[in-house]
Amino acid sequence: MYAIVEIAGQQFKVAKDQKVYVHRLQDEEGSKVTFDNVLLLEDGKDITIGAPAIDGAAVEAKVVKHLKGDKVIVFKKKRRKGYKKKNGHRQYLTEIVIESIVASGATKAAKKEAPKKEAKPAAAAPKKEAAQTEDLSKYTVAELKEMAKAKGIEGISSMKKSDLIDALSK
Repeated sequence: MYAIVEIAGQQFKVAKDQKVYVHRLQDEEGSKVTFDNVLLLEDGKDITIGAPAIDGAAVEAKVVKHLKGDKVIVFKKKRRKGYKKKNGHRQYLTEIVIESIVASGATKAAKKEAPKKEAKPAAAAPKKEAAQTEDLSKYTVAELKEMAKAKGIEGISSMKKSDLIDALSK
């Protein structure tokens, strides 16, 4: 069984008990990490492809250690011009070990949100308009265009996201 999963902005083909080096993760050494953006699952003969990700699938891993990768030398030169630049760096990496691949029944990790402050009743009216604008900013441009089309707003094809939000909030 293997899976193609997105970890730290990159896609990896992983299997159980495999050691993977990924870009530095914020988690502590020894902690367990769950990646729920699984793009493909292969279990024997069954192949499941997500659109874009598979709902309920997850890859569980353990952070082994944080380290720096090999040195990479960057050398730039323009011939016959006397221009030479030598530079280098070492990438920060995290070594993880894949512990299990869950095909279904995984729950997405809840995002950490700061507690919201309660609004005063006297200032409730202006806050509702701002809240509606904030809610519209979560939609994609295509969804906003569909909403504008349903309301009968014209000229939506040339509008940017901020213009669509302004038109819908009026």
